[in-house]
Amino acid sequence: MPFGLTNAPAAFQHLMNNLFRDLIDVTVVIYLDNILIFLEKPEEHPNHVREVLSRLLKNQLFCKLLKCHFHVTTVDYLGIVISPAGFSMDQKKVEAVTSWPTPRTVKQVQAFLGFVNYLRQFIPNFSLVAQPLHNLTKKESPWSWGSLEEDAFQELKSLVIRAPVLIHSNPNLPYYLETDASGVAMGAILSQQGEDNCLHPVAYMSKSFLGAEANYDTHNKELLAIIKALEEWQILLEAMDKPVQVFTNHCNLEYWMQAQTFNHRHTQWRIFLSNFNFEIHYHPEG
Repeated sequence: MPFGLTNAPAAFQHLMNNLFRDLIDVTVVIYLDNILIFLEKPEEHPNHVREVLSRLLKNQLFCKLLKCHFHVTTVDYLGIVISPAGFSMDQKKVEAVTSWPTPRTVKQVQAFLGFVNYLRQFIPNFSLVAQPLHNLTKKESPWSWGSLEEDAFQELKSLVIRAPVLIHSNPNLPYYLETDASGVAMGAILSQQGEDNCLHPVAYMSKSFLGAEANYDTHNKELLAIIKALEEWQILLEAMDKPVQVFTNHCNLEYWMQAQTFNHRHTQWRIFLSNFNFEIHYHPEG
C-alpha cells in the first residue's frame, strides 16, 4: 500500500473487507492491517489461521512474523485488551493518563481530551465529567483554569484508574439498561449478570445534549437518554426475546408507553421504541 495517498487506508480496508467478507464478524475482525481471529473452540483455531494466511498469500499480502501472536487468550487489539474476562484498558494508556501534567493551554486541554476520549467506553458519565474541560475548548471562550476544571481533570484521571473490565455480552441472557440525564448530558450503562449473579457492565454511553435538546424539560431529557441508549446498542437489544430491563430515576416514564396521546416528537420516539422488547422501571437512585 503506497504511503502518502489520502485514500490509501480506505482502499486497503475495502480490499480486506472483500477478501474476508464471509468471515468478518464470524471468525475475524479486521481494521486495516490488524487482523484478529477468534473462536470459541481452540481445536478449530489452527484451521482458521491457515485459511486467513492462505487468502493473504494468494493476494500477495504478507504478515510480519514478529508482529504475529498465535494461540493466545489475551491480546492487545487497537489499544484495548481483550481476554476471556472481557475488555479492559491497555495499562500503558492508563499510565499515560495518570501521569498527564496539568494543561496550561487550550491545545493541551484538547490533547488530553483527545486521548481520554478513546477510552470513554470505559468511563461512566464521561460527557458530564469532561464538560468543564470541553467548555475551555469552545471558540472565543476565555482561558480560566480554576477549581472546576482541576476537579474535572483529576476526576477523569481517577475514573480511568478505577475503570472496570467490560464483560462480553451474551445474547442468551437478559440485558439491564440504566439511564440518567442531567442539565447538560446523558449517560447509560448496559449490564448483564455474571456467574456470580451480580450485574457487570457490558458498555457505557455518555453524550452531551445538542442544540434544542439542551432546552428539553426533565421528562424529555430522561426519555431521550433511553432513546439514545437503545440507538447506541440497537444491534444487541433489538428484537430480544427476553425484555430489556430499563431503569430510570424519573418515575413518570414508567407509565409513558401507556399514554393515549402524544406530540409529534413522542410519536417518532414511540415508533422507534416499537422495535424493542423492554420494560421501564423507576429506580430512585438512578
